[in-house]
Amino acid sequence: MFDLGKVVGSLAKWERLRGLTAAAKTPSAGAFTTLEGHTLDTNPGNLRMWTYMPSEMADDRALVIVLHGCGQTAAGYNHGAGWSTLAERYGFALLLPEQQRSNNPNGCFNWFEPDDTRRGGGEAASIQAMVEKMVHENGIDPRRVFITGLSAGGAMTSVMLACYPELFAGGAIIAGLPYGAAANVQQAFQSMFQSPSRPAREWGDLIRRAAPHHQGPWPRVSVWHGNADRTVIPPNAREILKQWTDVHGVSLTPSLESVVDGYPREVWLDRAGAELIESYSITHMAHGTPLATGDAEFECGASGPFLLEVGISSSFHIAKFFGLTQAGARATSSIRTEAAVPARLPTNHSADAEPQVLHGEILTDDEERPARERAASPRIDIGAVINKALEAAGLLRR
Repeated sequence: MFDLGKVVGSLAKWERLRGLTAAAKTPSAGAFTTLEGHTLDTNPGNLRMWTYMPSEMADDRALVIVLHGCGQTAAGYNHGAGWSTLAERYGFALLLPEQQRSNNPNGCFNWFEPDDTRRGGGEAASIQAMVEKMVHENGIDPRRVFITGLSAGGAMTSVMLACYPELFAGGAIIAGLPYGAAANVQQAFQSMFQSPSRPAREWGDLIRRAAPHHQGPWPRVSVWHGNADRTVIPPNAREILKQWTDVHGVSLTPSLESVVDGYPREVWLDRAGAELIESYSITHMAHGTPLATGDAEFECGASGPFLLEVGISSSFHIAKFFGLTQAGARATSSIRTEAAVPARLPTNHSADAEPQVLHGEILTDDEERPARERAASPRIDIGAVINKALEAAGLLRR
C-alpha cells in the first residue's frame, strides 16, 4: 500500500543532505550565462520570465522553452544543461520561465494543480503568454517553437504540449510524467513512485480534452528517462509513450531501434517516414538530465545536482531531434551518430549486484569511470534519500 506519511516524513532528512550536496557540486554564479529578465502584462501563474538571445540568430528563427526542475533556477539549469551554449552555436533563442517560492516552497512548477495545468489558467497560461511575447517581439518563426524540461519541468512540458499543442512543433520530457497523471497531492505521489498504468486511449483522451478544438498536427515528442530513477520511476516514460503514440495514431511498437552514444533509442515514424516520437532509456542513471560535458560538437553543460555526466548530451540530441543543429554547426564530422552496436553496460554486470550511487548516477562497483568524474567531488550516498524526496515534485505545502 502507498504510505504517504512515510514519504513525507523522509523530507527532513533529505533537506539536511541536500544543502551539503548542492554546496559541493553547484558551479559558482559567475560561471552562469547572463539571462535577460522581462515583465508580463498577463501573468496569472505569477512566474518570472528570463530569455537568452544568441549573438547571431539563424535565418529561420527558432525558440526553445526550457523548464527547470525543483530546487533549481532558470539560470542554473540553463548552465548545467548547456542550452545557451547550443543557442549560441546554432542561432536560436531561449525562453526560461522560472517558478517563484511564493507559488511553491521548493521552486517547482505546479504540474499537479488543476488550476495551473489547464488551457487559459495559472502557470500554463503564464508560459503561453511568454511564448507569444517572444514570438511577436523577436521575429520567431511560429512553426519553430519547442519546449523541454526536467522532472517537474518535464511534467509541465507535458502540460504545455497538451494544453497548447498549436504553439509547439515539438517537446522533450526528461524524467517527467504524462499529462493528467495527477490532479492532487496524493495522485502526484502515486504517479511518481508507482506510476499506475492506464490504457493508451485513456491517456490520449486526456490530451484531446485539454485542447478540444485542435485538429493537428500534434507536436513531435522526445522522451528521456534513467532506468535507475527512484524519484520519478521509469514506468512513467512508458505511460508518456502510450499517451503520445495514441495521440499520433501509431502503434506502441517502435518503428526503429538503435544505439546512440551507447544508449538504446527507439523511434516511431509517420507514414512518410518522418520521426514523430523518440525515446532514450539511460542505463544505470538516476533522476536527472543526462549530460556529456566538454567542448565537442555533441557536448555541453556542467554536471551538478540532477545534472548527470553519463556520456550523452540530452540537450544536444533534443536540439538535433528538433531540427536545430543543421545551421551553424562547426564540424559535422565530430557529431556522434547512431549505430547498431550493443548498448553500454557495466563490465561483468550481474543482476544480483547491489548498485551504488555516485554523483546521482547508478553504477556497479566494477564499472570504470572517467578520471575527471572520479575526482570531481567526494562520494555522497544520497540514493536512498533521493528516492523518497519530495523536492522533485514540490508537493510539500508549508
